[in-house]
Amino acid sequence: MTSTFTSLLDAPAPTAGNPDGAAAGKLGDPIETDAVIVGAGPVGLFQVFELGLLEIKAHIIDSLAYPGGQCIELYPDKPIYDIPAVPVCTGKELTDNLLKQIEPFGATFHLGQEVMVVEKQVDGRFYVETSKGTRFLTKTIFIAGGVGSFQPRTLKVDGIEKFDETQLFYHVKSPAQFAGKNLVIIGGGDSALDWSLNFVQEGPNKAESVILIHRRDGFRAAPASVAKMRELCETYEMQFIVGQITGFEMQDGRLARLKVTGSDGVTRVVPLDMLLVFFGLSPKLGPIAEWGLGIERKQIVVDTEKFQTNVPGIFAVGDINTYPGKKKLILSGFHEAALAAFGAAPVVFPDKRILLQYTTTSPKLHKVLGVESPVFD
Repeated sequence: MTSTFTSLLDAPAPTAGNPDGAAAGKLGDPIETDAVIVGAGPVGLFQVFELGLLEIKAHIIDSLAYPGGQCIELYPDKPIYDIPAVPVCTGKELTDNLLKQIEPFGATFHLGQEVMVVEKQVDGRFYVETSKGTRFLTKTIFIAGGVGSFQPRTLKVDGIEKFDETQLFYHVKSPAQFAGKNLVIIGGGDSALDWSLNFVQEGPNKAESVILIHRRDGFRAAPASVAKMRELCETYEMQFIVGQITGFEMQDGRLARLKVTGSDGVTRVVPLDMLLVFFGLSPKLGPIAEWGLGIERKQIVVDTEKFQTNVPGIFAVGDINTYPGKKKLILSGFHEAALAAFGAAPVVFPDKRILLQYTTTSPKLHKVLGVESPVFD
């Protein structure tokens, strides 16, 4: 299904009885809300906070199975140094702190699904439907999708996709499932090196064996990780092979061996139980590109007053937007989220005067946050 804002401006409100599922928003009336946030990365999470201060209720949708966006998917354990008043934190720590910060606002997460349909209704609201059939009627939409939805770059070997999520994995959800297995890990970035080292070290998740394969003897990973990997290879605790996967062999219906062709042109056979591939993630705008929004170089054009798109009621914050002087920084996204929330407030509360209040001194905000008002002498 495609969606635009030209041919569907006067589309009727969706009817009840959607047969796609029994959960709220799937069977019966759509979920009615003030705001839908597309993207659960740091900026999307902080958007919940800024909206919450203005008493705007939000639902969050993300294509990943967990919140955190790039911070969790690309560098959960890597240090971040440019968050104001936080000298250093990891991507996971930043995500955890943001989730803690937005707890008072009770946002609902809808993870592992993409927004497929956006239709403007005659009453000014938007009908939103996800790839899992979850449906909403919302007054505003906030696109905080980073550089788009992340899709893993896959291994291009004919037929190997049949082993997806049984023996072939592009991310690690549960390290315990790889314990005691003969692992082959492919890639030359931080994820490949980090997981190789993780499965070699002693502990409950230790693998039986680890073979790292990369197309060249050079890495995009942290030098310390590369040095540790080479040290472990010298002591025969793991192996490193330069080459590319050119085929595979099966046994009893299972992936049993990989064919690895080296730079010398020789093809070797490598046995394995499970295969982990870390070629990185490919960001894609996906269905967002079909929403009728102004787009330049795969980024959504916004104003700098409200960070609103060319479609009133739809805002874009974080790395996915563009405007003169744009800088792709998390702290810039936080600023954008604050102004976008104030820009959306008149849409959500057309008859309400919106005042700027401070969390330090406002009893009303203290009540919203669930904290006691301080007493100043």
